[in-house]
Amino acid sequence: MSDEKWFVEHFDSAGTAFGLRLKARLEAVQTEYQHIEMWDTDTFGYLMTIDGATMVTSRDNFLYHEMMSHPVLFSHPDPKRVVIIGGGDCGTLREVLRHPGVEQATQIDIDEMVTRLSEKYFPELCESNNDPRAELLFIDGVKWMRECDAGSIDVIIVDSTDPVGPAEGLFKADFFRDCHRVLRDGGIIVQQSESPLLHSVSIIRDLHVNMREAGFTSTQTLPFPQPCYPSGWWSCTMAGKGTDVTRFREKDAAAKPFETQYYTADIHRGALTLPPFMKKALS
Repeated sequence: MSDEKWFVEHFDSAGTAFGLRLKARLEAVQTEYQHIEMWDTDTFGYLMTIDGATMVTSRDNFLYHEMMSHPVLFSHPDPKRVVIIGGGDCGTLREVLRHPGVEQATQIDIDEMVTRLSEKYFPELCESNNDPRAELLFIDGVKWMRECDAGSIDVIIVDSTDPVGPAEGLFKADFFRDCHRVLRDGGIIVQQSESPLLHSVSIIRDLHVNMREAGFTSTQTLPFPQPCYPSGWWSCTMAGKGTDVTRFREKDAAAKPFETQYYTADIHRGALTLPPFMKKALS
């Protein structure tokens, strides 16, 4: 925190930074896995950081949570069982459980403190934690996936932090092979895939390669705005097991029985159309 009471996250590799003016630091907790801090900001509400990196804010989290959940669920023909790897702030879980057809949603985050702090500072994100369809596990998601029964899951949502530390294994081909085995035929995985502007030639392209090497037959990246993340532009990447993730249930998405702040069928359709520089980077 600078003398002017700003939180500033520097992205040295990109030569950029993101900052929020602060009111106060509310908590700082060192867990077995990482250093978590909670801040009260001047214009973005509460801010959670992990090891100095921005994770979630009150003001703009809906963009990420809606795009990590609704595109993949409307791309699957009939999702019943969903697993979320990571997602400890519980916002993605809330969005998943807005879909009445989902019968079970299991959230697996290695660090329980992320969820406990979210319950305190982001209660609106945790309002579905006690839904009878919800299951919260605080264990190693990579190990859980390795041991999960084959053909038992419809949708996997990898709501992870950046590919360093505890989340590094979630970007590897071996993890995607386990996911491919665990998914039923027609199943889909979606992985948060960093900034299209900064990472198309590295992380996003490698994700497509690793997913296809793992056996997935169709892959698609969807970009969306995210002000608090590097470059202000973020993405998720889907991969289908024998299903085309460039198509979705447009009529169902247009008639969804719940409100959203960003996601619509038109937004979904538009996100499937990548700008030329991304097409070139991923070709």
